[in-house]
Amino acid sequence: MEPMPLPHFLVLLCLVVIAAGVTIWLASQVGVSGAIAAMAVLLAGAVLRLFMKVEP
Repeated sequence: MEPMPLPHFLVLLCLVVIAAGVTIWLASQVGVSGAIAAMAVLLAGAVLRLFMKVEP
């Protein structure tokens, strides 16, 4: 497998950081408490982990 080119990696990293910031901003504007948002993120991560295909 070929490594990802540096510009693609940096753009992907910037997009992830921007998406996280927009999500946090939107949650604060709607009035979702930080604890509930954190629990939702942990639950979503656990669900995704259950459905991930992990090869030994």
